Amino acid sequence: MNQIRTQLMIDLQRIAAEQYKLREGEEVQDFICLMLEYIGDPQPELRDELIYPAFYEWILEQRLFSSGELRGILAVLLDEQHLFFGLGTQGDEKVFTRTFSALVIGLIIQRHREQPFLDAAGFHQLKSALLSYYTEEQDLRGYVEQGGWAHSAAHGADAIDELVQCEESGETVQLEVLEAVRDMLQNGVYIFREEEDERIATIVDTMIHRNLLARDRIAEWISSLAAGGSQPGNRSLYINRINSKNFVRALYFRREREYFGKELQEALLAAELKMNEFTAKTTNSVQ
Repeated sequence: MNQIRTQLMIDLQRIAAEQYKLREGEEVQDFICLMLEYIGDPQPELRDELIYPAFYEWILEQRLFSSGELRGILAVLLDEQHLFFGLGTQGDEKVFTRTFSALVIGLIIQRHREQPFLDAAGFHQLKSALLSYYTEEQDLRGYVEQGGWAHSAAHGADAIDELVQCEESGETVQLEVLEAVRDMLQNGVYIFREEEDERIATIVDTMIHRNLLARDRIAEWISSLAAGGSQPGNRSLYINRINSKNFVRALYFRREREYFGKELQEALLAAELKMNEFTAKTTNSVQ
């Protein structure tokens, strides 16, 4: 077994046991390069149980990184060896590097929201990279028997939920996000079954709850989502309908009915009806 990897596991296990406090003489930078190198380790113990929690504690709880250090970590996470590592491939272990990079990117965006450190150009680069990744990701597996959680749709959604809350995310960005969400839901190849619809619905729920986009624009988008997800046809269109319908349901049942207001509530109900083969087309036989 790789001795460097083994030592990293030993160190992070000890650090976790000591509430992520570093010992005298240790610096957080002593560990970051290796954590970034092994962020997509195929074994979930290192990737999911040690590296990600350490990033969470040090970025959000203890705030050990300066603005410059956060920008440096973000630059690595957005590169071809992390968020875009093997993008377009399916069924291999590279997916873990992409999806866990997305999770840590979400932590960094949250820090930026609370205490901005990205300039306009930096934010634009981040937004463009994250939405490009989410649109182009092809490996949509949730839980992988040999490797644990991949969960690209959910992890990407978590990061995008942070993105839409940034001050820099005006109407144009919100609409770009909705298009990326549509592309993920209507991917034509994969039916989500690991509650990805709930994590994706959180993005739109946040838009509504924080008044980030006019409700009539969201209602229009929901109606267009239903139109694209209700067309009869081949297997791909069937998948689009199922994902879109489950998303609408997840969003609708997230809050009390009064929360949405009449326009959004009607749009959600109409969309579900349009995509529900068991109520909308009772004269047709069920396939």
